[in-house]
Amino acid sequence: MPVPAASGAASGASRSAQPRGTVPAYLIPADNPFVGQAGARGEIWAYGLRNPWRWSFDRSTGRLFLADVGQGNWEEVNIIQRGGNYGWRIMEGAHCFSPPSGCPTAGLQLPIGEYSHSEGCSVTGGYMYRGGQIPRLRGHYLFGDFCSGKIWSLREARGGGTWVRELLLQTSLSISSFGEDQAGEVYVVDLLGGLYRIGPSAPQPTPNAR
Repeated sequence: MPVPAASGAASGASRSAQPRGTVPAYLIPADNPFVGQAGARGEIWAYGLRNPWRWSFDRSTGRLFLADVGQGNWEEVNIIQRGGNYGWRIMEGAHCFSPPSGCPTAGLQLPIGEYSHSEGCSVTGGYMYRGGQIPRLRGHYLFGDFCSGKIWSLREARGGGTWVRELLLQTSLSISSFGEDQAGEVYVVDLLGGLYRIGPSAPQPTPNAR
């Protein structure tokens, strides 16, 4: 929102101004996982991701959800943790990629959800639903596929650690992004033009394995 100069913006700018060249371009938080480690960049928070496409924080828990586009067979959704290794290119989703079998998985973070290219071809990350229009979906992470137009949810099973994927909608959209408003309602962006709100008239979902 623009601030008129008469409101005191000029004096505020004067107080915070510093000579050119004295402020670094950016700062690395001291508690980043790889600060000070030989051979590592301090800026890195997590690694082993192939092609992240949309990430978001859960407004209730602060957890960071990220969708990672696969190479040839699997699309995946991850919860990003400090210093986590998400496996690319040893793994694609929860499956060995290089080598194609018998790959070492110790220390790797597996996705909370995945789907094969029989259901789509390019995952688009969304948001954890925290709105009020669809009470049944509260606590479900909503995401979609660019090619198939499908929209799914992921919900965490009781006890944690296991997530269940459900098909919510089959659309004709080229889903390029999602959005969230102040009330926690979730919107879908169509690359070909259009912004759509996910509303309570959505059909009942069909449960799937991860």
